[in-house]
Amino acid sequence: MELGAYLYPWDADGDPACAPRLTGLGIRRAAVAAAYHSVRALTPRHPRHKVVTAEHAAVYYRPDQDRWSGAGRLRPVEAPWSPHSFGPATESLAEAGVEVYAWTVLAHGQRLGVRHPEAAVLNAYGDRYPWALCISSPAVRLYCATLAAEVAAQPCLSGMELESCGWYGFDHLHAHDKVAGVALPPSARLLFSLCFCPHCRDGYRAEGAEPWALRAKVRDALDPVFAGTAQDAALDPESAAAVARVRVRAAAELRRSVLAAVAAERPDLPVLLHAQPDPLGFGPSPGLAPEDAHAAAPVLLAPTRSRAALEAVRAYAAPGRRVAATVGAVAGLGGDPADLSAWCTDLAGTGATELRFYHLGLASHQDLTAVRAAVEKVGTGPS
Repeated sequence: MELGAYLYPWDADGDPACAPRLTGLGIRRAAVAAAYHSVRALTPRHPRHKVVTAEHAAVYYRPDQDRWSGAGRLRPVEAPWSPHSFGPATESLAEAGVEVYAWTVLAHGQRLGVRHPEAAVLNAYGDRYPWALCISSPAVRLYCATLAAEVAAQPCLSGMELESCGWYGFDHLHAHDKVAGVALPPSARLLFSLCFCPHCRDGYRAEGAEPWALRAKVRDALDPVFAGTAQDAALDPESAAAVARVRVRAAAELRRSVLAAVAAERPDLPVLLHAQPDPLGFGPSPGLAPEDAHAAAPVLLAPTRSRAALEAVRAYAAPGRRVAATVGAVAGLGGDPADLSAWCTDLAGTGATELRFYHLGLASHQDLTAVRAAVEKVGTGPS
């Protein structure tokens, strides 16, 4: 069983005890954020700071302006709150014998969606989701591929983990959301996340679905849910099938372009995709059908014990296939320290070949004690 942990670059940069802390726990792999969305993070053990506020999506290395000169208007910016911290963080970890994977967020970044609304998802009501870049857009696909290649070019890397390499949608996950007044079941959440930008309209039209008629059907299905007169929303089978074809094709095209860009930059670099087995799934872990997971290994969300997480692991598990599972290591973020060791053991028994503890830069002393016990129970990390 291979064991790893998530870190932000500011967790390791400037803290000489960070790498020994990981290796002391028996963890020899770290996924370190190279490109990440906005966040406010507690850093309880760092000697120089205790809170880091990332105001917007950014990268934690110096972008190569020559690389981006021909990549269109969508470009990343370096984080001024933790400038060029990725390099020192990865170097210090690598020197301590920790394999570093670059944790890279692609289609989720509000700064770009605000500055370039034409690149963001446009829902059936005409609302923009600036945090969700529309992957039907050629400009967005070019941005994601260029970003992935640039991250792959950073030194001291043993691999990459790509988050949101697919559709993002209504769920935001890092703002002070005030959206829980009406509960949206899965089918309604999907409809509320459909995009009707010009590129998506062309896609629907190519599949035989007139875009404005489809938009009206989506609104007609959602309106009763918002009014409280229906529990869920769905399209007719023909329209639903057309939507599925458009979204699955766009996600596949994005994955192909991103993986090809990484392979052109570093053909030897392993790539993992944050994913879920539902092909129409969206968010940080977008849909990746198990039969399409041959190009890159999946990383599955399994924060605490659930049947759904075990079923997801089973869906991908196959002889010779890497399957990583992300487990919750922080009680304050919903983790279950009392069950962590048993849960890790069950995930391994179900087919997970490696585990990722989320998130050791945020963890309390008590959380780290639970992680140590889990590591002792399931293994000692990669050889």
